[in-house]
Amino acid sequence: MNNFKKHIFNEFSCDLWHYLKTVSKPILIYGMGNGADKIIAVLESYGIKYEDVFASDGFVRGHSYRGKIVLSYSQAKEKYGDFIILLSFGTHLSDVMEKIYALDKLHELYAPDVPVCEGQLFCDEFFDFNSEKLEKARELLFDTRSKEVFDNVIRFKLTGRIKYLKASEDAEATVDAIVPYEKYRSYADLGAYNGDTIKKYRNLCPNLSLIYAFEPDFRNFKKLKAYTEGENIVINAFNYASWDEDTTLEFSASGNRNSSGSGTVSHQTKMVSVEARCPDSVIPSVDFIKYDVEGAEHKAIVGSTTLIKKFTPDLLVSMYHKSEDLFDLPLLLHSICPEYKLFLRRLPYIPAWDLNLYAIH
Repeated sequence: MNNFKKHIFNEFSCDLWHYLKTVSKPILIYGMGNGADKIIAVLESYGIKYEDVFASDGFVRGHSYRGKIVLSYSQAKEKYGDFIILLSFGTHLSDVMEKIYALDKLHELYAPDVPVCEGQLFCDEFFDFNSEKLEKARELLFDTRSKEVFDNVIRFKLTGRIKYLKASEDAEATVDAIVPYEKYRSYADLGAYNGDTIKKYRNLCPNLSLIYAFEPDFRNFKKLKAYTEGENIVINAFNYASWDEDTTLEFSASGNRNSSGSGTVSHQTKMVSVEARCPDSVIPSVDFIKYDVEGAEHKAIVGSTTLIKKFTPDLLVSMYHKSEDLFDLPLLLHSICPEYKLFLRRLPYIPAWDLNLYAIH
């Protein structure tokens, strides 16, 4: 075991999935829907059995999921006594998170890390295969806190233990202190959704006068356009996906934050054709770019290479959609512009979402 692996594996010997193969306590899924589907698929691939599904008291109405009657938490306690909980939903709501942390004190609770977008599972084998790249990416991070966040996110991804989430989170005010918002006059929002992050950065950037916004989902784009119409600032909104070439993509029309490009959705999702553009081919110059493009961050950055090299805008890059994001995106940015200082921060969320890389020039 090399020093980097010893450093990461300081309190455990294997990932969550290999551990669950050894347990005798019953395993219950907490929550339903897409997250539970992904977790169950991994359990089945490892030959791990789960006994039941439960929801919080007050949320059970006699419905079923995958052929099982959904239990309330009280019913689960009465039926099984002690059991292992696999959390299958995400939240950033403080009151819900506190309930989950309280439940973690009563039971053996895990929040399994499964990719937001389709792709490789962050397991022992993935870590071993990519450990050299992960270590190189870690070395690129500018400050000690970034390295702490990096290490604890990896530990969480491997174990599902939410104590590592707690250790990797920072308050939003602390995160915002990294970014020199006052210097930005132009901003590109790639993955603009309904304009919510534009509103945020308009408040944070007092000198902002020009915005470019890409949003590929048409329903989201209509909301974005409705927001921009009443604003006293120039907002150029485009119904485009951010990509590494100008083309047409098959796109999941979910009408929510998780709308995503070809290759990142399930077969059950309705697909539509959407124009994709390189930011380089649309945006003449820019001071600050946000990339939150549901798994297409690598392609969107490649499609911004000219902007990055010519204007060195500061960047905010979402780093939680794919397992390889942790090493791939820092290495990519460093290869394009080695002068960037790279910071890693994560806002409070269960699981390890809202993990962002800040590239400051």
